[in-house]
Amino acid sequence: MLTHSQIWNALDRLAARHKLTPSGLAKKAGLDPTTFNKSKRITPEGRSRWPSTESVAKALAATGTKVDTFVTLITDSAKPPVYNVPSIGFAEAGASGHFDEGGFPVGSGWEEIDLPTVTDEHAYALKITSDAMKPTYRAGDVIVVSPATPVRRGDRVVVKTKAGEVIAAEFKRKTTKQIEMKALNSDRDKVVAMSDVLWMARIVWASQ
Repeated sequence: MLTHSQIWNALDRLAARHKLTPSGLAKKAGLDPTTFNKSKRITPEGRSRWPSTESVAKALAATGTKVDTFVTLITDSAKPPVYNVPSIGFAEAGASGHFDEGGFPVGSGWEEIDLPTVTDEHAYALKITSDAMKPTYRAGDVIVVSPATPVRRGDRVVVKTKAGEVIAAEFKRKTTKQIEMKALNSDRDKVVAMSDVLWMARIVWASQ
């Protein structure tokens, strides 16, 4: 018997095969970009929802995928889908030309790595290259940053200043004048004036 999660996981895997997010797959199929989003997989009453046959058919047509291939994606859905995201070293992120004004990755110098569970098409990875943030992050760890995800108190964030400094810290609060954060390697607080901030984005995943 098929389950809702098997079908949705198969769509996630189909998207990953073509280096797309679920939203990117929907757009490629000529559908509303939110068609395959996680928010559409549950009804307002909290019940699981099936994707429509038409939306699945359009996704298969857009990617040139045969039905029997899709069936293998359903039966192989125990393996988590893997997504391709741009990646750069944490230390390199401070250089100009790697981000636009909103904190989204642009320009050259980015590599691509495959990571599980990351479905935000705007997300990118930063590779930690030193132990300066121990014990939270160590050299070799990879953190995934989502510039489109809202930031809440207690979230770990990355902040880039106009001076080119890139800071990873725990977000405490933001006022009209400043951002207050807690350092990751101590109990010290760090305050950055809003006039000095280019952008702030939430860390949504870490390899560790």
